[in-house]
Amino acid sequence: MSEHIPVQIVEVAEPSHKKKAASSDGHIYTRSFSGLYRNLRLGGAGFLFLLFFATAWLDWDGRQAVLWDLAESKFHIFGATFWPQDFILLSALLIICAFGLFAITVFAGRVWCGYTCPQSTWTWLFMWCEKVTEGDRNQRMKLAKAPWGPNKLARRAVKHSLWLAISVLTGLTFVGYFTPIRPLAEELFTLQAGGVSLFWILFFTGATYINAGWMREAVCMHMCPYARFQSVMFDKDTLAVAYDPRRGETRGPRKKEVDHHAKGLGDCIDCQMCVQVCPTGIDIRDGLQMECIGCAACIDACDSIMDKMNYPRGLIGYKSEHTLQGGRTHWLRPRLLGYVTVLVAMIGALVIALHERPMVSMDVIKDRGLFRENAQGQIENIYILKVINKTQQPQEYQLRLLDAEGFELHGKTRFSIPAGEMAELPVSVAMLADRPASSSLELDFELVDSDQPAIRSVARSRFVAPLNR
Repeated sequence: MSEHIPVQIVEVAEPSHKKKAASSDGHIYTRSFSGLYRNLRLGGAGFLFLLFFATAWLDWDGRQAVLWDLAESKFHIFGATFWPQDFILLSALLIICAFGLFAITVFAGRVWCGYTCPQSTWTWLFMWCEKVTEGDRNQRMKLAKAPWGPNKLARRAVKHSLWLAISVLTGLTFVGYFTPIRPLAEELFTLQAGGVSLFWILFFTGATYINAGWMREAVCMHMCPYARFQSVMFDKDTLAVAYDPRRGETRGPRKKEVDHHAKGLGDCIDCQMCVQVCPTGIDIRDGLQMECIGCAACIDACDSIMDKMNYPRGLIGYKSEHTLQGGRTHWLRPRLLGYVTVLVAMIGALVIALHERPMVSMDVIKDRGLFRENAQGQIENIYILKVINKTQQPQEYQLRLLDAEGFELHGKTRFSIPAGEMAELPVSVAMLADRPASSSLELDFELVDSDQPAIRSVARSRFVAPLNR
């Protein structure tokens, strides 16, 4: 006889913070606020915007200062030029950035998301445009419910015009790091741009307009992988934006002059300000949530209310789990020290690699023909040398064979290459001996800077000859 398990239907209510954060149309209308962390975020965002938009227009020695020239396979970063052979350095830089993100996450949670992530930074800018054109939270909510008319149409048109202008400028600037930005801008604004450049400008324009203007918190909540694995990196000493329930509960409204402790109330007056300023629409009082981007908007809003009520600040703040439980935060802990140690070691290795990076590169490519006999009756092999001058000055080089007794180098063995350029040189090597010891012998080509012998490169190839002549 089978045993049946009784089933009870349970009606699950919608989370309270979603009801409070979003309007009836499901859109999140954030409220304006001010405070320390907002000022820090504005300062950081201003610096990042200046860095992003201005750097593309800087010149260095007659060329764009920062340019990833894909057509020429050269990457200019101010006074340095990098080639595909230097991609290992780019890989190392990306790994360093990843470990830096891990270290800051272990220490202070998602501060990257709240202060410097491009998605968050551009979203805050678009929200500012929304506030300028449509007003603060309550005004925007009324405008959304109002029927279409000249006022609503004009405000929406100006808002979307600002969004599109910022998006076009963003797309142009981003593509301008891969294609010289001055001729690109001229072509774009004279409607002469076309092909690949126009496609990518339109692509990044659309991506910026949609992500920062329409999707906003959906990108952070549903598309960003960092939101999914951030909790794995947290520990009980990680600083995160958190509400202190021991101090705040029980919540409830009250007058400023009332002794709320005598009435059994905590410091939280349930004003909903922390919810109304949150860009992802959560209630931080529900605890740590995946949607929280660590922007500290709720901290600024709550501190302003605490000031008005003459309560101590810090009801919401950057707190660790240990702090919330009445303990103390351990600043030096194995996981954090491990990340910092690896990070410092990798930065040191990258600095050394950059310092020791060879400033001349040479590849020796043997001609597809096996060998030939020259006018003197000697066996001869043909080679193509690809030489890259990685310095920022023209250089003169001397080419020779290393430890190659019985072989003679023919061709242009002394030549110069302009700064940051590559040259292809055909040379030949003749074998002076009548009978080779082997049908395939190794040869080392050495390239030395005529003025700076420390700048040199050695490349190995093979010499092919018949055994019987």
